[in-house]
Parts: sequence; structure tokens; C-alpha cells
Amino acid sequence: MTDPKSTRAAVLAHIDAHHAGQVDFLAELIRVPSDNPPGDCAAHAARAATLLEAQGFTVERHPVPAETVRASGMISATNLIVRHRFGAGPTVALNAHGDVVAPGAGWTSDPYGAERRGGRMYGRGVAVSKSDFATYGFALKGLRDIGAELGGTVELHLTYDEETGGAIGPAWLLEQGLTRPDYAVSAGFAHAITVAHNGCLHLEVTVRGRSAHAARPDTGVDALEAATKLLTALYAMRAALAAKTSGVPGIGHPTLVVGLIKGGINTNVVPDTVTFRIDRRIIPEESAAQAEAGLRAAIAEAAAALPGITVDVTRILLATPLGPVPGQERLVAALQEGAVAAGYEALPTDGTPIYTDARLYSGAGIPTVLFGAGPRNMLEANGHRADENLLLEDQRRATRITALGLMALLGPPLP
Repeated sequence: MTDPKSTRAAVLAHIDAHHAGQVDFLAELIRVPSDNPPGDCAAHAARAATLLEAQGFTVERHPVPAETVRASGMISATNLIVRHRFGAGPTVALNAHGDVVAPGAGWTSDPYGAERRGGRMYGRGVAVSKSDFATYGFALKGLRDIGAELGGTVELHLTYDEETGGAIGPAWLLEQGLTRPDYAVSAGFAHAITVAHNGCLHLEVTVRGRSAHAARPDTGVDALEAATKLLTALYAMRAALAAKTSGVPGIGHPTLVVGLIKGGINTNVVPDTVTFRIDRRIIPEESAAQAEAGLRAAIAEAAAALPGITVDVTRILLATPLGPVPGQERLVAALQEGAVAAGYEALPTDGTPIYTDARLYSGAGIPTVLFGAGPRNMLEANGHRADENLLLEDQRRATRITALGLMALLGPPLP
């Protein structure tokens, strides 16, 4: 058996030697738009598959049926799986998503240009999470190329609907029986291991009254006036939520935001319909079902005091929180061991207030954490904002830790 210490040194040397090529690989992914919405992502998957095949991988292409894609509000999606079996043992999935939010305004460089300056790359998706196509791909390439003696299989799961919920990405791969890993690592950042994240509930509330001429408002029932009373009740609930604090560092407390509102017919007409959407973040200690029930009850109670008004509530999204699943501690320990073996400080664990595809693996009973390329938090990366960027040394760091973390999980203990 090869000495683990020499294997470790060979892997790190390989990753360092191929870092420039890894950066070029990432740049090619940034240059192919994959905004979601509108969610026309098949072209990006095709390019990613070609790039991975150029690195010597066999890439499985799993196009999602058109009807399923349309039902999710997207145009096209092809999920990619790469599998490499080192030997008998558990399967570890490394999952990153290639769909991104639209660039928006305020960029100082082309959001699809992959510009490099000051040791960073700028572009939409460079941190969230096209970078981890490169992190995971080149970590696996390093282990494969140096002939690491490991007991298990590593899979890359490269999916395309995280920005719209993950139902036709990881959830679809699992439901179709295309994979059943024993562990999963989802895209994250390089300075901590994320072990928990918030869930998210989106509700659409439709308030219906009766229109009337603005000169005779007494003959109608003002849906906007009613909506303001509902909103007042919801904002009172929001204040109460702030007192409920998570025990997971980085999570904070539950939040409630009304992020979208529309309604009315014309300036001179009493509004007959107003619709608004609520975003309710659910901390790991909460039950998603109870959070939804509580929000619906608050709306119903406020609506009951509004004569002539009807209120309908429709669920748009329910993403459950990520919490611990037995076995998660083994993933954490392996990545921490890999970080120290790669010459870095021990990685802390934390939580994040966003929701991610990691919950889909965890919800299927698969121990899951988030770890990948990036700074200490989303704000530093300008994730979902103008000038999204990645410190390229964080890419190297994450790749080295991922590779040695896989060695720690699937091989003998690192010296």
C-alpha cells in the first residue's frame, strides 16, 4: 500500500500544478450564460460536459423531460453525473449548481467575461456556484491521476435548478434512482464547513374585494385597504420572530419579508384585487409545517375582521431547513482533517441563513455539509449582486482541502 503521506504530497502537488488550468476551466463556465429565470441551461451543461471530458472524465448527461422542466418554470435542464470508483466502500457525492441569478445592474466588468484582476475572477456564478464545478472536478482529477488508493466512489452531481428550488436537480436525480450516495458535499465556501441552513416558505396571498368608481368608494370594498391591515398583522408577527434565536452560529432568527405586491385597476377605481408574496425564513430548530401553519393562521385571523373581503393563500415554495443527519460528523471530521493536512487552520462549523440544494440530500437521509470555493460569507463574494467575484487562492484552498478530505473519509487516516 502506498504511504498516505506521500499520496497526500502528490495530490497537493498535482492540484498546485494544474491550478492555472483549473482557473481557465472556470472561466469557460462563466462565459456561458445560465440565468435562471429564464432557466435555459442545457447549453451550459453541454459546455461543462465537454470541458470535463477534456479532463478525461466520463460524463453522464441526464436531460430532464421537457414537461417536467416547464412545470418548474424553466426552459431546459440537463443534469450531469461523473462517477469514479476507487474501490469498494461508500459513495460521496459532490454537488454544485450551474444555474445563476440574472446579473442585474452595477457591474464594473462584463458579468460573463470572467475578468481576472487583483488575484480575483469576476463574473456571474463565479462564487455561487460554478466555482465548485472546478473545485470538485480538479480535486477528483488529482486523486484519480496520482492513483490514490481509496475505498469508495466519488461522484460529481452538476445540476441546474438551485435558484428555483432544486426539484429537477438533486431531487430529480434521487427520485429517478440515478444515484444514492452515502454522503454528500454541496457547494459552499472555503473557510468553514456549513452544517445547517434556514428553510424558506413562499406564500402568495390574494385579497379580493369589489371595485367601484373612485367618486363613490362607499359602493365598493377596497382590497388595498384590506391588504394594508393584513400587512400590519404580518409585520407585527415579524417583530415577534426576531425574539426566536437559533443556536447555530451564522443563522440568526426567523425572518419575514413581503417582497412583491401588485393590484388595482386604475387610479380612479377602488381596487378589487391585491396580491402579495411573503418570504418566511425557517431556522433549523423550527418545524417547516408548523411555521407554515402559524403564518396561515395569522393571515386567517386578520382576514376574519375584514367584512366583504375574501383571502386566498397559495404555497409557492417550501424548502426545509438543513439540519444534522447521523453521519454528518464523519464528513465534518474528514474535511477538518483534510484542512490541517493541507497546511491550513482547523475549519470551524457554522450555519447560513440562505437555503440550498444540500437540504435535498439531507432530507433523503444522506449526511450532508456545504464546503467549496469562496470567502467567509456571501456578502464578501457579492453573491447575487453586481461584481460577484472569487479570490482564486480560495479556489486552490478549497480544492486541496476537498481532495484531502476525501482521502480522510475514504482512505487510511492522514499522518
